[in-house]
Order: sequence, then structure tokens, then C-alpha cells
Amino acid sequence: MSEPTGVIHDIGYQRYTGPRLGRRQVFGALYLHGLRTAFGLGRSAKAKIFPWLVVGIVTVVAAGATAVRSQIGEVVMTYAQFADNMSWLVIFFVAVVAPELVSRDLRSGVLPLYFSRPLPRSDYPLAKLLAMATALWLLLGAPQLVMFLGAAFTTKEGMRGVWNELLDLLPGLLYAGLWAVVFASIGLLIASLTGKRAFAAGGIVAVFLMTTPIVGILSILPSQTVNELAFIASPSTLVQGVGVWSLGDLLVTEDAAPFSSLIGDFGPVYAVAAVLLVAACVALLLARYRKVAAR
Repeated sequence: MSEPTGVIHDIGYQRYTGPRLGRRQVFGALYLHGLRTAFGLGRSAKAKIFPWLVVGIVTVVAAGATAVRSQIGEVVMTYAQFADNMSWLVIFFVAVVAPELVSRDLRSGVLPLYFSRPLPRSDYPLAKLLAMATALWLLLGAPQLVMFLGAAFTTKEGMRGVWNELLDLLPGLLYAGLWAVVFASIGLLIASLTGKRAFAAGGIVAVFLMTTPIVGILSILPSQTVNELAFIASPSTLVQGVGVWSLGDLLVTEDAAPFSSLIGDFGPVYAVAAVLLVAACVALLLARYRKVAAR
């Protein structure tokens, strides 16, 4: 009986001898991938429809406001007011994008692959949160740049007019950043609770829209203090309250002046509430992924 013989064939497998990237590069890759995902880049045409439809809408609104201003010579809406007026679109953008960023990974079970790399458990949610906030800031901030360029090229005051426009633009961009951070924190936390995108999207919309009636109820109670603090009950009105307190005339026109009086002297309370809300959402998000990683 002949003994079995075997032959080892060299099919070209080699050990990796190139540079091994560390935590910073992994975090950057996660962030960049999340930002591209938010706008459907690198994905199918179907995935690009909604985000770029929203981008188109906000850009058209900004271009329209710029065109009207150039014709009548008056400001149709300030940069900060633009962020306020587009906030309803931000809600639905978050409801669609946040589940794409985190719910898909939960459902497909790829998180152990991420955490097998030199990646701390906190870096994954923080990279996703940063990508979400950046996408929202670009969504609200880029159209403001369109408005700025239109105003800068049509101003009759020369460089002084351009400088004044820049001074109005910068608070508007900061205000857009506030919208982005608050909405991204809440949306990503809700989306991280389930691997089903439909449930995550529904939960996000419910939290943002169903808190608005609470504001209405608190606003009609007989206590003036409760009335002035009522806007804390909803994320949207909370951000607006911070904006009214911090931006003043850049956000509140004569027609909208009554809103500024509704918060009374509680502007700093609104700012603290916004900070605590974001901090709580981030802490719960980190705790959620520590629990997921432990499974």
C-alpha cells in the first residue's frame, strides 16, 4: 500500500509588510465614510435621491432669497433665520441618514470587525456623531455661503458692505452648528437603539414632532415662569430659544419679536439646557456602544 504524498503549492500568499495604520487613521476613515454615506456618495443612485433632493431644496431657497434681495434691495431673511426656516427639513434628513450610519451596522453584525482593530469602543460612535453633525452643518451652512456670495457681489458699499455681510454670516454658521450638534446627538442616539432602519426613522421623527405639542400645553399654563421655560420641552424650540437669546436682531425681526419676549430672562437657562442635552445624548450613546461591544 503506497503512502499518501502531498505537494504544497505556492499560490502567492505573502505576509503584509507595509505600514500599519493606527487609531487616528481608523477614526478618520470611519468619519469620512460616514460623511460620504450621509450624502449617498459611493452608494447606489437610489441612496442619493433623498439627501440630494434636500440639498437641492435648501440651495434653491437660498438662491431665491438672494435673487429677491438683489431686486428689492432688502434682506429677505438673515443667515440665522435661514437655518430656522429649514429646520423642518433637517428633522427628516436626520431621520433618514442616522439609521444609515449606525442601524445598518447593528443589523448586519459587523461591529465585532470594527472593534477587532486598534479602535477604542468610544471612537466608533464619536466618529459617526462627528460625521452626522458635519453633514447637517454643511446642509445648513453651504446655502448660507450662496446667500453671502450673492450679497457680496451685489452690495453697493464696496468692501465695507462685504465685511458687514461677513459679520452677519459668521453667527449664522455658528447657529447652524448648534442645530447640527443638537439634532445629530439626538438622532444618532435613537438610531443606535435598533438595527431596523424603519423603526429608527420613525422614532426620530416621533421624538422631534411629538414634543412640540408639549410646548404648546406648557405655554398656556397659568404660571409665567412655566410659560417662559416651555420651549425647553422640544429640541427645535430649545435651539430657537438659544438663538433668540444669543443672536438677538440677527434672528428676531420685528414681526417675530413676540417670540423673544416669551423666553423672558431665561436665555442662559436655554443655553445650559442645550449643553446638558447634548452631553446626555453623547454619554448615553457611548454607554450604548460599550454595551454592544460587551456582547
